[in-house]
Amino acid sequence: MSIINDRISKIHNDIIAACQEFRRNPQEIKILAVSKYHPSELVVNARHAGQLAFGENYVQEAIPKIVSTKAYNLEWHFIGHIQSNKTRAIAEHFDWVHTVASAKVANRLNQQAAYREPINVCIEVNVDLEENKSGVLEAQLLPLAEHIQSLKNLRLRGLMAIPKLRSSFNQQRQPYAKCRELLSRLQLHFGKKIDTLSMGMSNDFQAAIAEGATIIRIGTAIFGPRE
Repeated sequence: MSIINDRISKIHNDIIAACQEFRRNPQEIKILAVSKYHPSELVVNARHAGQLAFGENYVQEAIPKIVSTKAYNLEWHFIGHIQSNKTRAIAEHFDWVHTVASAKVANRLNQQAAYREPINVCIEVNVDLEENKSGVLEAQLLPLAEHIQSLKNLRLRGLMAIPKLRSSFNQQRQPYAKCRELLSRLQLHFGKKIDTLSMGMSNDFQAAIAEGATIIRIGTAIFGPRE
């Protein structure tokens, strides 16, 4: 537990340093602890260290963790690829979904969330135009955003991206700058309630902060290497 506490403290210090350099408010940035492949015990340890928001990629792995930690009032974010046959379970167990990339998935989530508070959703953007990666292209973004806005059980919050790995800091900033521009376009249409940029991970979150990230997804830097 002390190791996780120290790691989370370091990330907070790194966020503060990045915010000072790039004139950001640290309170605008949420750490999403990615607990994929890590047991519930480490989630609880992170909660005791002050962490509230957790991200999972796989529904079948996530549900037992969510159920077993229910007493801790955690906020759960789905950040993996969405299979159509898993949307009901996602709608039942997650507060946020970061990887909506089609009207079909949005429709299913909306239908299956009718009994609960609206789900916060981000549209996943294929910012590097990778053939083997999920996400919408720039031309598809506004039509999908308009469709999600019409669904009463979903609340469109912003964009999510997982760009290619890049070696230098300036190179890391480039795709995130593109995401910031795309978010600004959505805000012109829908206003400042579209306020979220989910981008940046353990190896590049400082570059994401420089370009406006509001949620950074941190796994290894909190929980250590995955088996």
